[in-house]
Amino acid sequence: MNQDSTPGSGEIGLDLVAPEMLAPALRRLTLAAVGVGVGVALLMTLLVHWPIALAAGLVLGLPTALYSMAVRRRRITLSGTVIRTRTWRGERSVDLAAAVGVEILVYAGKVSRIVLRVTTEPETRIVPLAIYTDSGSGRELHILGLRKLADALASCPLAAALAISEVLVQQLRAEARDAVAEQRPLYRAVRMVRERDSAAPIVLRDSDIAELSH
Repeated sequence: MNQDSTPGSGEIGLDLVAPEMLAPALRRLTLAAVGVGVGVALLMTLLVHWPIALAAGLVLGLPTALYSMAVRRRRITLSGTVIRTRTWRGERSVDLAAAVGVEILVYAGKVSRIVLRVTTEPETRIVPLAIYTDSGSGRELHILGLRKLADALASCPLAAALAISEVLVQQLRAEARDAVAEQRPLYRAVRMVRERDSAAPIVLRDSDIAELSH
């Protein structure tokens, strides 16, 4: 399973896919969207008035170009106990040491996601932990990210945070020895939720977290 990390300036990247890896493809997508928009606009000037042609070009090309630029800017990092999320709207942060709620959510489906949800006052932040297909393949948070996130959770006074920290430590050990999917706590969590046959996102119970820690 692929793993990526881009530490820098004391911060650890928590993105499942490092933005640096996506940058070339997103650049090509942006250029392609702009090219399609310009091409359509020029073609339509032969048939309609130029303001209508320009509007059509913008409708076709602009959303994709803006989306790719927004994805390029998105970044999740951890520095000490502070999780920072950067998007096109700016930067938000939460301090795990001051969290009032820490949960693991599973979005089950053909491609399932498992995430950490951290709540402070008044912010809530989501950190992706892994994505899995039905066969067990997928992408997981890299070892360094797991280690630092587990340490940060251990500094939180909430019992739930300490329990989740232990799950991440077990996941770290499983990844380090290249264990099969069924021996990885995060994949077991996804499989556990799939067996409940629920389409809605599921928050793992305390008993679920305790089971995954062993």
